[in-house]
Parts: sequence; structure tokens; C-alpha cells
Amino acid sequence: MPPNADLEALRKAQIIDAALRTIAERGCANVTMDDICKAAGLSKGGLAHYYRSKDDLFKAAFQEFFQRIFLRGEQTMSTFSDPLDQLLSFEWLYNPEDPDVETGYPILYDFMAIAVHDAEYREIFSDWINSWVRLLKSAIERGQSQGRFTNVKSEPAARAISAIYQGMATRWYLARGEHPAAWAIDSMKRAVIGLLGSFDKSGS
Repeated sequence: MPPNADLEALRKAQIIDAALRTIAERGCANVTMDDICKAAGLSKGGLAHYYRSKDDLFKAAFQEFFQRIFLRGEQTMSTFSDPLDQLLSFEWLYNPEDPDVETGYPILYDFMAIAVHDAEYREIFSDWINSWVRLLKSAIERGQSQGRFTNVKSEPAARAISAIYQGMATRWYLARGEHPAAWAIDSMKRAVIGLLGSFDKSGS
């Protein structure tokens, strides 16, 4: 009997969710395939049918995580019509009660620790960053079509804004006592507006 495509997709999603939960709770170095089997409610054979190695599973889990966070960012930006508001629409990154934030940072930093020594992981990270750059660049160019942000180059500016978000988020998450959410949000806005705002002819 041929495999059921819907069941296959359901099982993969089940495994990926289990992997992300366990990575967020324990860290990659402390997670085994047995741990993921238990979290997913599957046998070793059932897990091995979809992912033959821990490395294959982790890469798939990280790619799924990155896609989910990117789609959330894209959807959040789309709720704003003003290009500057779109570029400043990521306050949710500094909300500790947000489920994506609670699990997302441990997953991200675990991934980055592996990527330091693994070229394939660095490539996944680079692809993700470039997706953000394209998204931010589109907002900048939308503003430029309105006669705003005219003295900046869209791609370097988008890379700088992406780096601003990542830097502020890292300080907030890892040293929250000295870098509370209010600081992170205010500093992020000041940095982005400092980069673009002086060229914003709309006065916003």
C-alpha cells in the first residue's frame, strides 16, 4: 500500500514539534533521539523512517523553526501600511510571555553555537538572514517609492536593521536585568529611525 501523504506530513510535523520542544528545554547537546521519540510518542523505528540521524532531524527542525518565525515577521509587517511602521513592527521579539519568544531564543542560540563550527548550519543561517534582508529591503524601497529614505541604499540599510534587531534581542534575552524590554524596544526604534528617519521626508 502506498504511503498516505497526509499521514506522512502529520508524522513529520509531530516529530519536528517534539524536536523543537526538547531542544528549547534542554539544549541540543543534551537531547537524544530517544528523548525525541518519547516527546513525539513514536518508536525508534517510527522516527528512523522519517529521519535517519539526529543531524538530519535537527537541520529539518531548525529550518522549520526559521520558516515559522520568518512568516510571523512577514505577517506582522503586512498589518502596517506605512513603511517605517513596518520596519518597527517587531516589538513582539521582546515579549517574554510570547510562546515564540519563550522557545525561540534557546533554539536560535543553540543553532548558532553549532553553526560556529559547521558550514552547513552557517548556510542555513545565512539563507534565513538573507530572507529577512529581502523583506526589510522591500519596506525600505516602498518608502523610497514615496519619496522617503532617499539618501540610503536599500540593501545595506536592510542588513543594518536586521543586525540591530538581532543585537538588541541578544542583549535583552541574555542580560535582561541590565537590558529590559523597554530599553530594547526604545533602543531598537531609535537606532532604526536614526538610520532612516532623518531622510524620511514625510516627517513621521
